[in-house]
Amino acid sequence: MKTKITRRDLLNGMAIGAGGVLFPAFGSGSGSNSEVLLRDMGPTSFADYYPPVLTGMRGSHPGSFEVAHALSWAGQKPQSYEQLNEHYDLVIVGGGMSGLAAAWYGLKSLGPEARILVLDNHDDFGGHAKRNEFHHKGRMLLSLGGAQNLDSPKNYGDIAGDLLIALGIDEEAIAQMGENTPDDYLLGGKLDGSVGLSLPVDDEYLTIGGNWLKFFHGRGDYQNAVRKLPIPEDQQDKMIAFFGGEKDFLEDLSLFEKWEYVNSVSYNQFLSERVGLSTETIPILDAHLLVLQGPSGWNHTVLEAILAGSPGLRAMGWAAQFVDSLAARLIDDVAGDIRMFPDGNASVARLLVQQLIPGVAPDMKGFEDVAVTRFDYGALDLPDQPVRIRLNSTAVGVKEVGDEVQVDYVAQGESLRVTGNRCVLACNNNLIPHLCPEMSEAQKDGLSYGVRVPFVYANVLLDDGRAYSKLGVSFTFCPYDSFQWVSSAPPITSGGYEPPRNADDPMVMFMMASPTPADGVKGTSRELLRMGRHSIYTTSFAEYEQQIREQLQRMLGKFGFDHEKDIKAITVNRIPHGYAYTYTKLDDPDWENEQAPHEVGRQQFGRISIANTDSEATPLMNAAFDAAHRAVVEQLES
Repeated sequence: MKTKITRRDLLNGMAIGAGGVLFPAFGSGSGSNSEVLLRDMGPTSFADYYPPVLTGMRGSHPGSFEVAHALSWAGQKPQSYEQLNEHYDLVIVGGGMSGLAAAWYGLKSLGPEARILVLDNHDDFGGHAKRNEFHHKGRMLLSLGGAQNLDSPKNYGDIAGDLLIALGIDEEAIAQMGENTPDDYLLGGKLDGSVGLSLPVDDEYLTIGGNWLKFFHGRGDYQNAVRKLPIPEDQQDKMIAFFGGEKDFLEDLSLFEKWEYVNSVSYNQFLSERVGLSTETIPILDAHLLVLQGPSGWNHTVLEAILAGSPGLRAMGWAAQFVDSLAARLIDDVAGDIRMFPDGNASVARLLVQQLIPGVAPDMKGFEDVAVTRFDYGALDLPDQPVRIRLNSTAVGVKEVGDEVQVDYVAQGESLRVTGNRCVLACNNNLIPHLCPEMSEAQKDGLSYGVRVPFVYANVLLDDGRAYSKLGVSFTFCPYDSFQWVSSAPPITSGGYEPPRNADDPMVMFMMASPTPADGVKGTSRELLRMGRHSIYTTSFAEYEQQIREQLQRMLGKFGFDHEKDIKAITVNRIPHGYAYTYTKLDDPDWENEQAPHEVGRQQFGRISIANTDSEATPLMNAAFDAAHRAVVEQLES
């Protein structure tokens, strides 16, 4: 079905209402009126500069990646630079979680007389933890532009946990966030709500409610739910047997052989060859893994998939009581103590920035009002403050020169240079060999090994929530669509935010997509992740908008939804260099201690240290904090 898109629809989902007066996007082309250097803009120049309300293509937005691509793809960078009269104790490249945490640890070590500069190529801070903010009918609505989940400080270790507590996110706050999260909101760690499965049937979708996270594991009325699926009856039979553990699908193997099997065979191969699911049915079980991990079940072992929450543990003939207990724990504990702000981890980034630069929000109290406080971006890069955050600035060279580090960067077509006593690289590992060509080939190889997981987060502002409320679920899997997860935006009151009060209020729908091929195409995880990244860069906003409109129309049309009238704005957050690469059994060898690529790559390089989740091979916020602490200690305290 082709959905009609009007001229109005193609205005990149322009924001409306109180938040709709915006600066033009930075980096729109040579000679553009929007080419204004942040370093030259005084506080009053930023009256209307507020990136969270920008719509259209966000995340890796136009202007944020072109300079880095010219460097990494073609070795192109400026030949000369304007030397700014700026010298810092610490220069940090990257304003994501690791970079902001490095600034926090650096300020703590150096004291209030410190001079710290954070450079970032995007027009907003936070890295993947971006805030999407809409204004409509006199209400502010928030959603996730990227990284979203928090865990309890006690589960993060001393370094990361202590930083969370310093930001006001202590055990009491985590408990309060849990109370502030509706019981049916899956993404906020609540697993007892209705979790749907939406499958295309002709020109509409059939959404089957219940709780598919539990059905997948043979709990609840899974048999009746499976019988409602629009798939052949023999596939239903096999799925029911698989979910319920009615037979041992590895019965011909000894216990030892089973262990070898689950550690050496792909999950989807197991589903195909042992369970008997067809290639048309497997995507139903792949949607969870694909979005959660990046690569599909074709690139994860059976054990890796099960440990990530995929079904199958009960179907291998292990001790019934042990398996049922463990399967239950995998379901009930998969979220652990996961909690969420209404704008995801963007609020954590905001808490960090406000502590680093109080002037961005001098009246903000902290945890209790972080979600509703408007930040003054004009205060980010003022000369008379210990920490400066300089946006729209892409580093192109980092080099030790004598007893200092020279950092070259490009901002709106101007080639600039600053110096520092030390430098922390909190950017994508793959870029670092191009920034520091003097590194050894072994270290460059280590830095270049991993491929980040690409994702797309879309947020769609709706005039009201009436049609979505009739769907009967707060979250649904869409295994046959470009956007495999569809949910309401977080209806969470933490941080002072007031979510929609009822179905008559405007609402935001959150949609998440993994572009990594999942159709069994041959290739390692790293090769497939590169394909996914290529897909992101070659898909236009208009194409994403078409996908979104078609999917929502087919899903909600029977409830009175009309995309032409009901959609008021669309924000697409493309994240081509997403979560840090984690090693898998099928594609990566077992390295000796301290010889894994991320360990070789993160070694201190004179006055330069590396801090990012790549350096921990773990795509979690606590890893970002741990890496930042390690890098700062290397440079300032060793």
